[in-house]
Amino acid sequence: MHHFFDRRRFLQTCSIASVAAASGVAALEVDAAEPIERNGASKFKFSLAAYSYRKLLQGKTAELNLSDFIDDCAKMQLEGTELTSYYFPNPVTPEYLRQLKQQCFRLGLDVSGTAVGNDFGHPPGEKRDEQLAHLKHWVDNAEILGAPVIRVFAGHAQKDTTPEQSHKLMVEGLEECCEYAGQHGVHLALENHGGPTSTAEGLLGLVNDVKSPWFGVNLDTGNFHTDDPYGDLAKVAAYALNVQVKVVTSGPDKQRQPTDFKLIAGILRDADYRGYVVLEYEEDEDPREACPSFIAQLREACA
Repeated sequence: MHHFFDRRRFLQTCSIASVAAASGVAALEVDAAEPIERNGASKFKFSLAAYSYRKLLQGKTAELNLSDFIDDCAKMQLEGTELTSYYFPNPVTPEYLRQLKQQCFRLGLDVSGTAVGNDFGHPPGEKRDEQLAHLKHWVDNAEILGAPVIRVFAGHAQKDTTPEQSHKLMVEGLEECCEYAGQHGVHLALENHGGPTSTAEGLLGLVNDVKSPWFGVNLDTGNFHTDDPYGDLAKVAAYALNVQVKVVTSGPDKQRQPTDFKLIAGILRDADYRGYVVLEYEEDEDPREACPSFIAQLREACA
C-alpha cells in the first residue's frame, strides 16, 4: 500500500541529515527548503510535451514541425503545449518564436513550458561556460514564448570530481541561471533525471541548497526507479512547479507497469498542486494515435 505525504508531514518526518548524506553534503550545511506556497485547493491543467512526438519531429527526415505539434495539441482540447527545445530550428530566431506564440494564442493554448538538456557537473572551463550560456539563451527564448518554466537537469559527476565537488558545481550553476531567469520572469524546474536526482533524497539535497525563489522541481512520474516510486514522488511533490506524467512506471527491477494515474492525482492533490500536468509519451505506438487516449485517461483520473 502506498502512503501519501503532505507537506507538513514530510518536513516533520524527513531528516535533513539523510538528505544531506545522500547528496554528499554535511548536514550542518543544509537548510530545508520551504515547499511552494499554494493558494487554494489543487487545480490541474493539461499539456503535452513535444518530446512525445520526438520520432516525428527530429532529424532531416522529420515528418512534422512544432507548428504541426501545436495544431495537434489544440485538436486534443488541451490547455497548453510544452515546446521542448530539441525540436526548434537552429538557429532559433525571435521571429520564429513569436510566430509560435501567436499560433498558440489564436488556438487558445498556453505555452506551458519548455525543456533543455544541460549538465552543470562540468568544472570551470569552456564546457561549463557553454552549458551556462545555453540555458541562459533558452531563458531569453522562454520569455519571448511566454513560457513560465523551463525543465532543467542537474548534470552528471565528472571524472576525478568528488560527490561534494559535483554537488557544489551543480548548485552554483543552477543558482547562477536562476538569478538570470528571475530577471526575465522565468522559473527553472529541476527534473528527477538520474545521477544525483535519481532518488527523492538526492533531488531534495539540491532543492535544499539552491537558494532562489525562481527554482523548484519538475516532477517526472517515470524517473524514480526505487522500491517505492510513488512514495518518492509524494516526498517531492510539494516542491513541484511542473509535472510530467509518463504512461509507464518501473521499480529497481525495471519491470514496466502502467502508471496509476489516480494514484498520481492523489499525490498531487495532497500537495495542493496547482498547475500543468503534462503527458510525456515515450512508448512505441504512433503518438498521434496514442496520446489523445492517454490525455482522456489523465483528465478522468484528475477529475
